[in-house]
Amino acid sequence: MTVGAQDAQADFADVIARHAVDTRFETIPAAAIEAARSSILDTLGCMLGATGFVPSLRAMVELLRESGGREESTIIGFGGRVPSWMAAFANGAMAHCLDYDDHVPEGHHPSSAVVPALFALAERQGGVNGQDFLAAVALGQDIFARLRRNIDWRQDWHLTPVLGVYAATAACGKLLGLDRERTVNALGIATCQSAGIMELGYGVGSDLRGMYAAFSSKAGVFSALLAQRGVTGVQSAFDGKAGVFKVYFDNRWNRETALAGLGSDYQGASIMYKPWPSCGASHVYIDAVLKLLSQNSLATGDIEKITVHVGDFAQRLCEPLQARRHPATVLDAKFSIPYTVALAVARRKVGIGDFSEAALRDPVVSHLADKVHFVADSQYDWKMHLPGGAVTLQTRDGTKYVGECLSENVRGSSNVPMSWNDLQAKFEECSNISIAPLSVEKTQELYRMLRQFEELPDVSPVIRLFA
Repeated sequence: MTVGAQDAQADFADVIARHAVDTRFETIPAAAIEAARSSILDTLGCMLGATGFVPSLRAMVELLRESGGREESTIIGFGGRVPSWMAAFANGAMAHCLDYDDHVPEGHHPSSAVVPALFALAERQGGVNGQDFLAAVALGQDIFARLRRNIDWRQDWHLTPVLGVYAATAACGKLLGLDRERTVNALGIATCQSAGIMELGYGVGSDLRGMYAAFSSKAGVFSALLAQRGVTGVQSAFDGKAGVFKVYFDNRWNRETALAGLGSDYQGASIMYKPWPSCGASHVYIDAVLKLLSQNSLATGDIEKITVHVGDFAQRLCEPLQARRHPATVLDAKFSIPYTVALAVARRKVGIGDFSEAALRDPVVSHLADKVHFVADSQYDWKMHLPGGAVTLQTRDGTKYVGECLSENVRGSSNVPMSWNDLQAKFEECSNISIAPLSVEKTQELYRMLRQFEELPDVSPVIRLFA
């Protein structure tokens, strides 16, 4: 797609729509295609693992089944088929429950909205080939990244459900073969479903903290299908007087950089994959702690005091300190820097099995959490990219060991990327805790299909491995 004067004047919904129509598998850079492939494996694993981890998912699935409708699309792990937008809702809810899904370097999660929506729609449609599916994933990731990194965010709206709606809608429109006009309509319809506040992250005790991607995934399918049927949406969804950019971001966004390289630079190639199942803002602290312990041969019993140096967002994950040291629920633990740091010190690793009801009651972890303190440090404020952080470990003899980790150097970043083998190991970790672990034979079949994904005449057999 050539960016010109028309794009500088048109509503951004029209820009997205023409970008979606023009996107072709053959012209997407190899790095973006590989990111899309990796995100499919990563997201499927996160969905499957969540089925055995979050009890409230069963209640959600039961409600969807009670609602009836055509048996179109598979519910991961729990089995059965429901209308496509219901499957997108169910699987979207699962995609983020472990807080293990991918994210852009600036923070927030594209694939938990995009991948479940596309699989649900692909099953409904039938005959969707691998190239078209990969192109739709890469498109959705690109749109999400361009929106996320070019708006001025005040840490108020939760950008995954707010922006994920448009990424998922455009990707679903692409999969359906919508033309420019109907894609604009779909994006306009999606504005009625773009919502979510950061209290989802700051607050405690909520199942929605893990399930919010359900709403954007379902909205992507539903908006695209309505537009396909001829329902029209507002035509000035983004740049109108009360459009997305004005209402959500007070028109503080950079159109020029959002358009740069459109159609040639698919920015999903920058996606990061999580090595640890917790809030991305905690990863720099986990990374710093694990390196300090290893490099200095420190024993857990040596540690007298742990100080984390935190910016604005990370401080919210430390307060109130006593409640964050001893989270009441497993989901709250994933958003607690004092708890995740104590876990890393106690266990020298942070895996899915380390976030459990038993782990919350582990006296060693609990004792170490009481030793965690924080110091506010504005150099680690969340600005554009996910922030860095630092940790000081003080031993009983008074010696202090200081470690810093910046987000561009944390494990899983572009400088220290997760390999395909790493993602396979992560998938198997997730499968092992699910209510319906994949057999060795099905797991190997999944890997084979994903490595040859662009050659598949129909991607539906991939998701049906999880039925």
